[in-house]
Amino acid sequence: MSSATEPRPKAVATYSTAFQEGMREEMDRDPTVFVLGTDIYDRGGHFSQVKGLGERFGHERIRDTPISEAAMVASGVGAALNGTRPVVDLNFLDFAFGAMDELVNQAAKIRYMWGRPVPLVVRATAGVAQGGAQHNNSLQAWLMNTPGLAVVFPSRPWDVKGLIKSALRGSDPVVFMMHKLLTGARGPVGGPDELVPIGSARIARPGSDVTVITYGYGVVVADDAATALAGEGIQVEVIDLRTLAPLDVTTLVEAVKRTGRALVLDEAPALSGPAAEIATTLSDHAFWYLDQPVVRLTAAHSPIPHSPPLVDGLLPNVGQVIDAVRRLALARGPSQSSVS
Repeated sequence: MSSATEPRPKAVATYSTAFQEGMREEMDRDPTVFVLGTDIYDRGGHFSQVKGLGERFGHERIRDTPISEAAMVASGVGAALNGTRPVVDLNFLDFAFGAMDELVNQAAKIRYMWGRPVPLVVRATAGVAQGGAQHNNSLQAWLMNTPGLAVVFPSRPWDVKGLIKSALRGSDPVVFMMHKLLTGARGPVGGPDELVPIGSARIARPGSDVTVITYGYGVVVADDAATALAGEGIQVEVIDLRTLAPLDVTTLVEAVKRTGRALVLDEAPALSGPAAEIATTLSDHAFWYLDQPVVRLTAAHSPIPHSPPLVDGLLPNVGQVIDAVRRLALARGPSQSSVS
């Protein structure tokens, strides 16, 4: 078994088909892996994330369920306690509200209370796109705040496949988030035994002047901004967290040691969000390496509207990242500690 870091030239897949590949290979390898969810056998899920697996593995292993998130996750917890490796597919992360007791009070705490492993994966599409307020909640901080849960949020096909493999070979519950806007993104994927460790960030783009820390679709925004800033002579390092819980503190601290300046980019709201936790972590562990206070660039504290122009107005964009990084790179005195 190997741990995947930098992708070598191999097969290319989309973000969604990378998940299909990872699931198919793990279901072939381990007969205890199966999937529970709605609209998954024939349709393959709302984002085709398990398309074709129903025909390959049958109704016993790709199981359509009634529309009850509580029942799905509760069934997954029970199945995990009885020697299988269920994947509960909620389609949209917002639907986890209907299963918070099963996820937070049961799955996350059973190892602590009983000493029993719960090898459960809860997969859901997340991230802000179209769909209005009830399909665009940012639950990252809610889940990060729950001891006993691992929370992953990959940004590229390589990490989608490698992380789902790690999740399915582990012994504890994992919430597996996939961003709506990345569904068709293409890139290389690893082989059957190339895993991405849970809890490991990566340097998505090297740079020496400012570090931008982000995850999910934020990696695309940060890379676009970094490309534009390179033309001005500002070299931006982009860190892709990949995993929100546990955080890879070592990689974050080493990044700040290299650049001395950090911006945390997050499409969740600022108040008590992932960006706040990351900024505090840097203050706790890397304060003496910072030449400027950590900057947070986040979404507005608002429900997500249905209107596309209003959605765009609430979220951090490439132009805002460029402005914030430029101010950080050129600052000589105290810097703004928050950008909205």
